[in-house]
Amino acid sequence: MGEVTRRRPIIAGRERGPGPGRYALPPTIGYINHDYTKPSSPAYSFHSRMSSNMVAVDSSPGPQYHIDARMTRFGRDGTPSYSMLGRNKKTAETFQTPGPGAYSPEKAPPLNLHYKPPSYTMAHRTRYRTVDAVPAPNRYTLPNLTGSHVPHKPSSASFSISARRKAGGPSEDLSMTPGPGRYNSTEPSVYLNRQPSFSIQSRPTIPTDATRKPGPGTHSPEKVMTHLPRAPSFSLGIRHSEFVTPLIVDVQD
Repeated sequence: MGEVTRRRPIIAGRERGPGPGRYALPPTIGYINHDYTKPSSPAYSFHSRMSSNMVAVDSSPGPQYHIDARMTRFGRDGTPSYSMLGRNKKTAETFQTPGPGAYSPEKAPPLNLHYKPPSYTMAHRTRYRTVDAVPAPNRYTLPNLTGSHVPHKPSSASFSISARRKAGGPSEDLSMTPGPGRYNSTEPSVYLNRQPSFSIQSRPTIPTDATRKPGPGTHSPEKVMTHLPRAPSFSLGIRHSEFVTPLIVDVQD
């Protein structure tokens, strides 16, 4: 008799995850229900081999179709075609097409910015009476063009010279003329680029209390890595047995 193979018992603690066969993942082979997260190559279908009779036997339709003579390889022939009908009887309601003489384009106003020469109307001469006060040619006077009082005519520059001031004015009494020391000097920062200015304060007072102050060696700036790039770091946990029962402790109020 042959040796009987015994199946190992399944230990629940050794099983990890829901077990095989629980996940129904889509296939990555073929194109039917293919996993759309994976790339797939184009799929082609192969038809069955054609029969050899397709080459030996002529199965064309033959000259059984009627092709209109007006059809060319470029489409339908574009030659105009006319039909001759009888003349219609004229009635009162029949529309009469106006001829060329019915229009007067010269009477139409200029449209669409058309240029048109100026047109004037000549009226008859006015009849004067002997009692009419017709002004003579010397009755008209032209405006004076000399001086700067004509606003619509160009004129040269004009100057006015006033009379000498009374005695004791600045032109005679030189003591009234302000000297160079009368004016204050302008700060250069008013009309030039101003440089930055700083103020120096007094030395701060040293605290005299007993509080311990940290010195320069107390700080460790080289240990600060928050603002600097660094490689990822991982932590390894403690190895546990697969068959250890978790610790459950009853909390008493």
